Amino acid sequence: MKIVLVGYMGSGKTTIGKLLAKELEISFLDLDEVIEEGLGDTISNIFIGKGEIFFRKKEHEYLNDVLSQKNNFILSTGGGTPCYSGNMETMLALADYVFYLKISIPGLVKRLIKEKDHRPLIKNIDDGDLPEFIGKHLFERNNYYLKANHIIECDDKVPETLVTEIQQLLG
Repeated sequence: MKIVLVGYMGSGKTTIGKLLAKELEISFLDLDEVIEEGLGDTISNIFIGKGEIFFRKKEHEYLNDVLSQKNNFILSTGGGTPCYSGNMETMLALADYVFYLKISIPGLVKRLIKEKDHRPLIKNIDDGDLPEFIGKHLFERNNYYLKANHIIECDDKVPETLVTEIQQLLG
């Protein structure tokens, strides 16, 4: 079984993915970590040194490689992964399930404001401007996210509840 989690940064893809993998007793993979390991550098350094176009090409290659494996796994993607290089179509074609972890803008702001220092994309954005930034970004990305097989509403739910919801959809 191949399960892919998509959603905006801070939506809980890694947290939910790890818990779900433990419950299902299958591997958890984080696409950003796979890319960093493969290229021997951090995502931030790759963006700075080689640019976003290079990164997006590599992201597409690694996504294809991971999804072409025969193993059972849960894959957490980067927030932008579904929006480039036909990646969402690739996920839908090669994975058994694609789940969109959907959170409201206020919910994302509440989570991300605490993590700004560890999030290069929003590190230098004033707290007051964060809702507008996230709103604009979500508007641009939402059409890709909404192509997922299942949409999981995540606001005001603990991770364990979300894992249970996903397990019920797996049958």
